[in-house]
Amino acid sequence: MLGEYRIEGRRASEIAASVERGVGAGALAPSQLLPPMRELAAALGVNPNTVAAAYRILRERGVIETDGRRGSRVRPRPATTARGSIRVEAPAGVRDVSNGNPDPALLPPLGDALAEVARRYAERPGMYGEAPVDEEFGRLARAAFDADGVPDGPVGVASGSLDAIERVLAVRLRPGDAVAVEDPGWGSLLDLVPALGLRPVPVAVDDEGPLPEEVERAVRRDGARAVIVTDRAQNPTGACVTADRARELRRVLAAHPGVLLVEDDHGHGIVAQPLQPLAGVTDHWVLVRSVAKAYGPDLRIAAFTGDAETVDRALGRQRLGPGWVSRLLQRAVAHLWASGAVDPAVVARSYGERRDGLVRALARRGVTAYGCSGMNVWVPVADETGAVARLLAAGWAVAPGARFRMATGPAVRLTVSGLSVTDVEPLADAVAGAAGPAPARSYG
Repeated sequence: MLGEYRIEGRRASEIAASVERGVGAGALAPSQLLPPMRELAAALGVNPNTVAAAYRILRERGVIETDGRRGSRVRPRPATTARGSIRVEAPAGVRDVSNGNPDPALLPPLGDALAEVARRYAERPGMYGEAPVDEEFGRLARAAFDADGVPDGPVGVASGSLDAIERVLAVRLRPGDAVAVEDPGWGSLLDLVPALGLRPVPVAVDDEGPLPEEVERAVRRDGARAVIVTDRAQNPTGACVTADRARELRRVLAAHPGVLLVEDDHGHGIVAQPLQPLAGVTDHWVLVRSVAKAYGPDLRIAAFTGDAETVDRALGRQRLGPGWVSRLLQRAVAHLWASGAVDPAVVARSYGERRDGLVRALARRGVTAYGCSGMNVWVPVADETGAVARLLAAGWAVAPGARFRMATGPAVRLTVSGLSVTDVEPLADAVAGAAGPAPARSYG
């Protein structure tokens, strides 16, 4: 069953560590079946309860999964394997449209904001014991949530969207719980869910966001305890939840008030489409809003709001770790917000011209592509590996779709933020030559 690899140990922690070493070294392959607990216990000369405890540790760490009588096996994509490693390095002379970064020319200068923060810090340095959320940051964040129709709730601050989502999932769910995630979806999130010992359940999306019937299936049939939705500029497809889709999703979620709803509005500040929040139809919910795409990834700031209990739990857990997100950075972001350093209409128009231009150019060449908001374009292809290789040979490095998908078909993702208007036609020619025939269906 395990080939040449021998699991060792007398204690549960030792047995779990032995299995994890085997997975990390590649000696235990993804989807490989592990010995039944009694069989392994007999081989190691330990009580079956010891092996059961070891397997429980491994499940909680996201290393293995258990499916009733079918036994325990190594996760198909272990938590130690990051989707970010599925990438193409752009050699000299090759244009990189794979990285998902914003256009530096559209990011605001930070000099004035940082100088003002430094001046205020010199007058009154931050110390232990102060509130974790800067007063001005919290006030401006809450005002922006109010303007977008997000239900009332306290404001928290995290080090980016993924940090906020991780904290919320950790304080609300238990290892083994199912989480409905968009497919295709954000690769880092698809890594995070199993890393927390949770079970991802793929939910198909189209241009208007997650399909309501897929969310219903994930909750009712697959037992999803949480649903994660990207409101705008979905990565990688550019999907944007419309008013009609939001009504349908609220109806589905309202029938399951015990489900945790997590909304990711990372597109705030870079899209023209209005936010259609789903928040408030379930007992526990959180809406997260990162500043990375509009103000700069290195600021590492995300504001979030939600029901009082969930936000309190997340901030309480934060206090036991880093304590708080730098109030210096919070004040810098608050200064950028208050001074109108970013004009969302201008930024959205700039990305839209490049994104829409590329989608139209591909359509003229008979290539189906998706991207109605944000900075990414998703192109289904017949042969993902071949398409990536052919595009690299043609001078373009793209992101393999495997970084972002679970059950959907092969595709590539292109980020338009580094393109000029004159780049669109040459890139479309290269994609058309590399993509091959691909069925026109929902993202895959």
